[in-house]
Amino acid sequence: MIGSLLTPGAPTMLGILGGGQLAKMLAQTAYRMGLHIAVIEHGENSPAGLMTKHEFSQGWNHEGDLENFITCVDIITLENEFIDPAILDRIAERRPVFPSPDTMRLVQDKFIQKETMQKAGIPTPRFCAVDKETDAYDFAESVGYPIVIKTRKFGYDGYGNMTAKRRNEAYRAWMRWGNYEGNDPDQVRPIMAEEFVDFTHELAVMVARNRRGELAIYPCVETIQKDHICHTVIAPARLDESIRKRAQDIAVSAVEAVQGVGGFGVEMFLRSDGTLLYNEIAPRPHNSGHYTIEGCHTSQFENCIRAVLNLPLGSAEQRTPVAVMMNLLGERSGPGIPDSVVAMMQSPHAQLHLYGKKDSRKGRKMGHLTVIGNDIDTTLAEAQRAVDDLVW
Repeated sequence: MIGSLLTPGAPTMLGILGGGQLAKMLAQTAYRMGLHIAVIEHGENSPAGLMTKHEFSQGWNHEGDLENFITCVDIITLENEFIDPAILDRIAERRPVFPSPDTMRLVQDKFIQKETMQKAGIPTPRFCAVDKETDAYDFAESVGYPIVIKTRKFGYDGYGNMTAKRRNEAYRAWMRWGNYEGNDPDQVRPIMAEEFVDFTHELAVMVARNRRGELAIYPCVETIQKDHICHTVIAPARLDESIRKRAQDIAVSAVEAVQGVGGFGVEMFLRSDGTLLYNEIAPRPHNSGHYTIEGCHTSQFENCIRAVLNLPLGSAEQRTPVAVMMNLLGERSGPGIPDSVVAMMQSPHAQLHLYGKKDSRKGRKMGHLTVIGNDIDTTLAEAQRAVDDLVW
């Protein structure tokens, strides 16, 4: 019996598959809501694992740790989409898991994901599976170069993506990932190709959906990338309200297309002609939604937990007209903690979140910083000054 919020006097143990910063922020929220957490991750002292005595550090591929984790918890959610659905099936025989294994099967493989969205009537870039070398060349001939070649599974933050501007670059991508004869079998990954989208803005919408189908729809935000990694999020996006509403509608359709339960981040492209195209869905809290901790009445993490527990969802409205979130990305290998935060803390509205990662490396997400305000330019400038004042 799931307790705490649902049954007075019986504590709920929320299990989280994964122990990174998303799990940490889920855990922080869960504790505030009176829940307990258990974390399973490949490696000890993960950001979330440090927060609980129920840390299973040998991971979900370890028979003993997985069994102990399942036994320990009442209900389970996840912080990444890289877990084999067969493992989720096994867990689901014993404990409720959200998003479900069926949802993850539709999401984890990006080709199947795109097919699912296309069948649901959601506008997507043109795409194809690349099962042999000539598939990429034929696709490029039909849509024109450049094309984007990506691994169908396990890609994130630009990893597993390659833009091919000509035939020899498409060949290089094939040799790197898809060459089933020449590659080490452990390195071969199914790949796909997509048309290159010449966009003006990258957008994202967070959606929470509970088991009754109730929705919390967050504002459409603008995301600005740096080296293929989200660097800045501006909420709401600096676009006409009609475009933001269309983006929210696409996001809802995407979550419903996979029968999603939990919190989901839906990424989109806006082209110069005003067309919106679906890019990807993340079946978990998302980097583009971190601003919601300070910026909205109910954070993405709280609504994710509410959705998984099938509770009523909280308001996704912003507390102030504007919120800006900036990621704190590693610039070199070294310690994971800044040398000084004193100058940054002189910023009156900046809220700092450090993830507690032991080591930094270039491009690694070490934390984020949020500023809320009434004016986009002023708020954006204050956030940038605060980031610049951090001493690493």
